[in-house]
Amino acid sequence: MKIGIQTWGSNGDIRPLLALADGLKKQGHQVSLVVSSIDNQSYQTISDQIGISYRQVPEYIDFDMQGFAQRSFKMHALQWLRALLDEAFFIYEADIYAAAQQLVSENDYVIGHHFLYPLKLAALQQSKPFISVMFCHAAVPNPAIAPISFPDLGVYLNKFSWALLDTVFNWALKKPLTRLWLEAGAKPPKHVLSELLTSQQLNLVAVDPLFCRHSEFWPRNHQACGFLNLTEDTLQWDFPQALTDYLASGSKPVYMTFASLQAAVPEWAMDLFINAVNLAGCRAIIQSSSERYLANTQIENIYFIGKHPHQKVFEHCAAVVHHGGAGTSHAATRAGCPSIVLPFMDEQLFWAKQLQSLGLAGKPLPAKKVTAMSLAAAIKTVIGSSAMAEKAKQARMQMQQNQGIAKALQLITETL
Repeated sequence: MKIGIQTWGSNGDIRPLLALADGLKKQGHQVSLVVSSIDNQSYQTISDQIGISYRQVPEYIDFDMQGFAQRSFKMHALQWLRALLDEAFFIYEADIYAAAQQLVSENDYVIGHHFLYPLKLAALQQSKPFISVMFCHAAVPNPAIAPISFPDLGVYLNKFSWALLDTVFNWALKKPLTRLWLEAGAKPPKHVLSELLTSQQLNLVAVDPLFCRHSEFWPRNHQACGFLNLTEDTLQWDFPQALTDYLASGSKPVYMTFASLQAAVPEWAMDLFINAVNLAGCRAIIQSSSERYLANTQIENIYFIGKHPHQKVFEHCAAVVHHGGAGTSHAATRAGCPSIVLPFMDEQLFWAKQLQSLGLAGKPLPAKKVTAMSLAAAIKTVIGSSAMAEKAKQARMQMQQNQGIAKALQLITETL
């Protein structure tokens, strides 16, 4: 079959769909991928390697990630989301919609990032199946669990909290998100959170079952497939000799990164990490996007590293300090590492609390308030906890039994 995939966002929104594209290609399908990259990273090389068609639409997005991170640092979740959409999505909505229409016309069915309502609209107009993919289940209505930032009132009363959250999303975002539908002469879905932003046929929740407590309460269109991880044959990355030598020279280090967010706050992140390492007295590998600390260099007990597949290095570390992104949370846990989480926004706070509830992390340290001293204290607590290390080991064994790509392919086949 011919299958079209479309996604928008940063690396964490694109790599899982590259992994799914790779799985579909290996299954014998012809796959086309359309990417809108807000950091203007190209995925042409890996698409060529996988053997899928690739287009970047638009070719360039004029979005200052560093400036946005600094301006939005203290915004609440909906304010942050609206600002991001205003600066990096709505301006390019027409181009994304045109690409979606072409993608739908050229393929038997389409799969899209759960926020890509232009693709959902295009599929509806051309009567083609549309499947969505989300990377965090915080927005999946679940009466057994209260929405994030809401008190847990029990199964019956939590339903009202979810209804209230839906109302808030409608109030904040329905008008701009349904403008395209109305211009196309289509009737938009009634609810933004529970209808507009996901497929009613199949919404793949790309989250490992380890994290999906009480998923039996989810609406039937939401199905957990597990994390969509690129396979070893697609990664093509070898350990630098300097890193191999560093790992062999002492105890397991702590890994420190803010992943794609780090490029937005490179100097602040480096100062925070380095000062915390010195206070904690540990060894560390720090992912650097700062010109002051070049990749594959070492200063005393700290090794600086550039972009690379995280999990391969995490497996050699004692713990991972990160921002609470879905991809990094999965990679750290799958590598058997406990976490120290410094969330910047509500979704990352959700992941921080997921890890904490499983005994895989301590209390979250919000990035707005964290200091080198508080981070150093958290590092010492985590790497000194044998109980947390054992739980991380057990979580790793459980996660390695789950194959997200295989499950996603099974669910897609059953649905269609």
